Amino acid sequence: MKYDIIIIGSGPAGYTAALRASALGKSVAIVERAEAGGTCVNWGCIPTKALLKSAQVYNYCRTAAGYGIEIETEPKADMAKVVARSRSVAENVGKGVQMLLKRSNVEVISGTARLLSPTQVEVEGTAYDADHIILATGARPREMPFMTIDHTHVLSSKDALALERIPQSIVVVGSGAIGSEFAYLYASLGSKVTIVEYMPQLMPLEDEEVARTMERAFRKLRIGVMTSTTVKNVSVVEGVCEVEVEGKKGPETLTAEVVLSAVGIKSNIEELGLEELGIAVERDKVVVDEQYRTSVPSVYAIGDIIATPALAHVASAEAVRCVECICGIESEPIDYSTIPSCVFTSPEVASVGITEKQAVEQGIEHHIGRYQFAASGKAMAAGERDGFVKLIFDGEQRLIGAHIVGGNIAEMLGEATLAKRLGATAKAIARTIHAHPTLHEGIMDAAEATE
Repeated sequence: MKYDIIIIGSGPAGYTAALRASALGKSVAIVERAEAGGTCVNWGCIPTKALLKSAQVYNYCRTAAGYGIEIETEPKADMAKVVARSRSVAENVGKGVQMLLKRSNVEVISGTARLLSPTQVEVEGTAYDADHIILATGARPREMPFMTIDHTHVLSSKDALALERIPQSIVVVGSGAIGSEFAYLYASLGSKVTIVEYMPQLMPLEDEEVARTMERAFRKLRIGVMTSTTVKNVSVVEGVCEVEVEGKKGPETLTAEVVLSAVGIKSNIEELGLEELGIAVERDKVVVDEQYRTSVPSVYAIGDIIATPALAHVASAEAVRCVECICGIESEPIDYSTIPSCVFTSPEVASVGITEKQAVEQGIEHHIGRYQFAASGKAMAAGERDGFVKLIFDGEQRLIGAHIVGGNIAEMLGEATLAKRLGATAKAIARTIHAHPTLHEGIMDAAEATE
């Protein structure tokens, strides 16, 4: 059978592309070798947030007395049940993706795909034809030669999602979103956690003030934080992980029950037939143009396999843009300088645009407005006063960066993202009436401080 578009991979990039193409009247097939929804739905964003919600509820129970609520028995986290709930949430969201694809008349082909030609895909021995092919195969946890993942002692993020016990101790290698979220999760549930980060600051992609605030927050949770530290080797000796590191204090060996490798991702591009077709790849990423077309005109690539931020919402945006380009619809290119990013620790971290350091390095005239949540009645009532809003404006007082730390503040990021995209000024933000009492008032007050 021939389709207008065949998509390989059903993660946020793949299923979004399929739904958009179907809505535009195209005949669409999507090929998936595992579960519908890809890593995000099944082994990433969704189940992680379910685990973190359990940790949040557990912490509420532990600190209930501070809110005037008496709990007579000590709360206990049953990790097997926590994981079971997480898996159930992921399963239900995955079923939702399947339902959407079915309702949109998208043909789902199960199996592993390989390109036979610029217009033909083979799946488990059967060839399928299409006018256009979209590669959306996503990524997997990266393995390092000095830290072999054995799925028992040295874990990937996928392993950590299904760990049905609370380890007594864990070393987390890497402090990006994945590493930080798991560090918070297990520390909240009682594990002794140590984070080892190669870069000079925790959460290397975040603003320096944000990183310092989060390091203090982590230390309050008794999480050890080792920055500017290199992992030399990880070995397992009599069931105990030994992590050889070298940092500010020189060489030392850390011991832990388990080690979590959170050092990034690797694109799933092997055995797709890219080399045979002459599709250009650079540094593990498929090379594409502004319309996400590869070096073979009928083949496109989106999501984690191209050199753009590896975030689910970015992949979805690329999917829409790619399909609209294929269909001849004039579509605005994605503004990669306005990509929101969140880390769901406690406090949460949310950011969009450039950091203060980047503004200085780029020689951009800038002005900064801050608001501390310690002054917020809503934050005080919630018992979560730590954190702040930091807004960065250019010489014309237009928003170019926003960095927020606090309790449940990820939901605030939409306003800052829209403001940056529309070029909103400090005055426009400050004069926009915000509901009271809300954490969102912090954005208004930070803008007022600048304006």
